[in-house]
Amino acid sequence: MIHDNLMLLAILALGLAFNNNLVAAGAGSLLVLKLIRLQTVLLLLERRALDLGLLFLLIAVLIPFALDKVGVKDIWMTFQSLQGILAVVGGVAAAYLCGQGLILLQLQPEVVVGLVVGTVLGVSLLKGIPVGPLAAAGVTALLFSILGLGKNH
Repeated sequence: MIHDNLMLLAILALGLAFNNNLVAAGAGSLLVLKLIRLQTVLLLLERRALDLGLLFLLIAVLIPFALDKVGVKDIWMTFQSLQGILAVVGGVAAAYLCGQGLILLQLQPEVVVGLVVGTVLGVSLLKGIPVGPLAAAGVTALLFSILGLGKNH
């Protein structure tokens, strides 16, 4: 049984060792679901967790609009400064890269292992945050494209 759960235990240990509660909670939650044999929940999460995670991330980003902390004037001001314009360009680039990352994950699902390891290392060692797998897939797709690798160029 320990062998079957070794990866989740290792990720849980990394999260705890590097004081990253999100990684530890994610691995621990999946470990508990696996140990109590809630396969249906795991399959549901496999299909919908990314969508739900992106939904909650988007909600978090849009909260200032709902709280009337950002309005039309603020949006207009964005286009009147170099920082604002660069932020728009950064947003467009990130959305495009993440879209390319999603295509890469669909065409080459085997890259998931490297993305997960890299994300866990980035979160644990560099104090990153675990929204990275999709962005990491986008960066990976860009690197693959630059180097002429992969099936999506």
